[in-house]
Amino acid sequence: MGALTKRATIYFDPVMHRALQHKALETSRSLSDIVNGAVRQALAEDAEDLAAFEERVNEPLISYEALLKELKTSGRL
Repeated sequence: MGALTKRATIYFDPVMHRALQHKALETSRSLSDIVNGAVRQALAEDAEDLAAFEERVNEPLISYEALLKELKTSGRL
């Protein structure tokens, strides 16, 4: 581990832990590397979602009922 790493205890479901161990062996990566990659990817997806929300903040709101009515009127539903 590098000097800038932090240690944490994570409790996995036994089946999930076994799957992660197998993946680590198959990919020649550490379990920590796999978990860090998954967390990094999840955080990146969250950042993308937040950016999309920010881009659409000024769009007009439409209720679900109004959307359904619009789709029926246009023949798309």
